[in-house]
Amino acid sequence: MFSKFFTLAPGDLLRDAVYRRLWSSILISSLGGQITMLALPLTAAVLLNASPTQMGTLQAMEILPFVLFSLPAGVLLDRCAKLPVYIWGESLLAVAVATVPLAAWLGVLSMHWLYIVGFVLGCVYTVAGSAAQIVLTQVVPRERLVEAHAKNALASSGAEVAGPGLAGALIKLFGAPLALAVDALLLLVSAAILRGVQVKETLSTRSGQGFWIELKAGLRFVRERRLLVSLAAATGGWQLFHNAALVAQILFATRELKLSPQTVGLSYIALGVGTVLASFFGHRISRRIGPGPCLVLGYAACGLGWGQLALAPSGAAGVASFCAMLFSFGVGAVLIFINFLSLRQAVTPAPMLGRMTSTMRWLILLPAGPGALIGGWLGEHVGLRAALGFAGAGACLLALWAWRNEVIRDVRELPKPVEVVTA
Repeated sequence: MFSKFFTLAPGDLLRDAVYRRLWSSILISSLGGQITMLALPLTAAVLLNASPTQMGTLQAMEILPFVLFSLPAGVLLDRCAKLPVYIWGESLLAVAVATVPLAAWLGVLSMHWLYIVGFVLGCVYTVAGSAAQIVLTQVVPRERLVEAHAKNALASSGAEVAGPGLAGALIKLFGAPLALAVDALLLLVSAAILRGVQVKETLSTRSGQGFWIELKAGLRFVRERRLLVSLAAATGGWQLFHNAALVAQILFATRELKLSPQTVGLSYIALGVGTVLASFFGHRISRRIGPGPCLVLGYAACGLGWGQLALAPSGAAGVASFCAMLFSFGVGAVLIFINFLSLRQAVTPAPMLGRMTSTMRWLILLPAGPGALIGGWLGEHVGLRAALGFAGAGACLLALWAWRNEVIRDVRELPKPVEVVTA
């Protein structure tokens, strides 16, 4: 009975050995990422007693590299093989997070050290993260991108169910800084798995074309596609509100709700449950109502989660509200990104994928840094509830705007790639 339940369908993507290896790497890397997602801000909030403004600055330092380097990274990625960049990125992430427990052991850990680590993490995510998204298009046919992103989200979701409990236990046993050493180890395992992935990539040669000409071609490609512009505006707005909430939510849990680091870790299991459900059903929802309406649903789910937490009382009801926020965010974020990533990749020809990916990441993350700083300022000068309320109300208004935008609302299936644009 159980063997039938776990048997893969004949055409399932996980039957493909190359994709299965890529998926396994994502699962392991995501498990480590869950540890860092909790251990890094908890190190700042609990061990270093960071203020809301310092938490906002830490978040902004992770985002700054996207603003500085996304566009040139796109040009470079279109000129080189993406898989080696992805592999080296995982390795460099391992080194960066490993410096935190080392600095704590040496007695030199400070917020400035965390700022530097955050900046390095952002640099890697900027370049290697874009490469990872393109590698998927080299492994999976374009018409199955939504399915692939949903399965990738399911891998991440599995990590989000197991990861917070593991992170909470590690933090309780060894402290938040030392828990990051486990993430470093998992990232090295992920890099080792990726070394066995085989992809065929034919690099286009564009002799005589300069760096800045190619960079402007990527910007022009995005600017001339109404769908890409609308997606960038909507998801960029979501990033602003998301980062405002992200700055406040750990501080709200530890200072307003009085949760211990271990309890915060256990609460994050609700995030994993939400992402698992959305990953499992997201592809079906997108197929039934369309990628555009599914995006809108994701924005609204996140906004409602942040908004209700801003109104939460203290005590057990507050803890339940915190878990409900994490669950709602997990559902919303998966619905947003499996459709956002699939739409932008489906409409883009292969020679332009690197520049389109980096341009879109640059555009959507431009508002993220200001969002983190706004969240930090509101949390410190008005209150943590104000930061969460700002994020919740803003995301709900964004969902309403996206629904009224016919370019997003009327997308009921993945578009075809447009003509190849030469730089």
